[in-house]
Amino acid sequence: MQESISSRDRHLFGPGRKRILALDGGGVRGALSIGFLERLEALLAQRAGAPVRLCDYFDLIGGTSTGSIIAAVLALGMSTKDLKAFYLNLAPKVFRRRPWRIPGWHAKFDAERLRLELDQVLGDMKLGSSAIQTGLGVVLKRVDTGGSWLLVNNPKSPYWETPDDRSFIGNCELRLAKILRASTAAPHYFDPETIEIIDGQPPGLFLDGGLTPHNNPSLALFLAAVLPPIGLNWRQGVDNLTIVSVGTGTFRSVLTIAQARRLHALGLAVNALAGQIAESQRLVMTLMSWLGQPTLQWPIDSEIGDIGGFSPPSGALFRFDRLDVVLDQKWMSEHLGISRSVLDIARLRLMDSPANIPALFELGRQAAEKQLTPAQIEAW
Repeated sequence: MQESISSRDRHLFGPGRKRILALDGGGVRGALSIGFLERLEALLAQRAGAPVRLCDYFDLIGGTSTGSIIAAVLALGMSTKDLKAFYLNLAPKVFRRRPWRIPGWHAKFDAERLRLELDQVLGDMKLGSSAIQTGLGVVLKRVDTGGSWLLVNNPKSPYWETPDDRSFIGNCELRLAKILRASTAAPHYFDPETIEIIDGQPPGLFLDGGLTPHNNPSLALFLAAVLPPIGLNWRQGVDNLTIVSVGTGTFRSVLTIAQARRLHALGLAVNALAGQIAESQRLVMTLMSWLGQPTLQWPIDSEIGDIGGFSPPSGALFRFDRLDVVLDQKWMSEHLGISRSVLDIARLRLMDSPANIPALFELGRQAAEKQLTPAQIEAW
């Protein structure tokens, strides 16, 4: 009797069009992503005439930092309604200041709270678990070797199985809760996370995946899907591959000379790091807009503008849709008809304020009404 194929393997290795869902990092601004995802799930259910889970529709769901947690629970089969409840419960518990800390020496929040919450939901579940119902990708930064990691539950990928000589622990055996905790270990906010890679050796040291070039993980997930050494070898072209990228709210971080003079060295470093992450996201958007065929216009900057009408000489490699909000007074007024004060928008930009979650979710929902249509999804 032939062994049945798992849901994960049907998504990863089955025939037909493939779809990738990529979820940005951004702390509690992940609530904005959930507003988009709820609209997306509702439109898919409307088309199908029955409830739809995003893990049934997307063949690979991946994320960075807060996006990795959202990706994981979606890949496990959670509906967006349950995801929203989960997120509303998780964020206030995690983003609580430590009762005591020395600024500059101790992280702002206690990572143990996040560990406990992830352990409660995931237990000892491994990356290779059959409970993960579709492809799952998580971005991490390994600092003791200086590498960017994208862990995907792809059984054909390098380092998946533990070799007989146990020269390393295979990715399939890594605990999912540990992986997600590592992907969310943002400096200043949370302490680093360790993951055992080789039996009897010091563990690997990991920081937030946003410290790689892939806080927007769409390019990394595309490469994981098509590069031959990774083992998926998905077909390219707008009729074969769709990539949906969901943001957590973007904005240009600026610093005046007067502000810089008032900051101490650590403050300048944090500001510079945030700027570097934003620049990496802009580069990813440039490449994805050029390599793919986007539906929505997202100007890169004043020099390049929107490049969605251009493609490589060989043609677009995939269909691409970016769903996001620019946390800027003028943009929100012009594109969403929303009037917000400069102070309100500055608050919404914060990564670590759970009080913003209801407003962020509503903002994502309103933007989704503008950016997601049944005809658009039909093309996916």
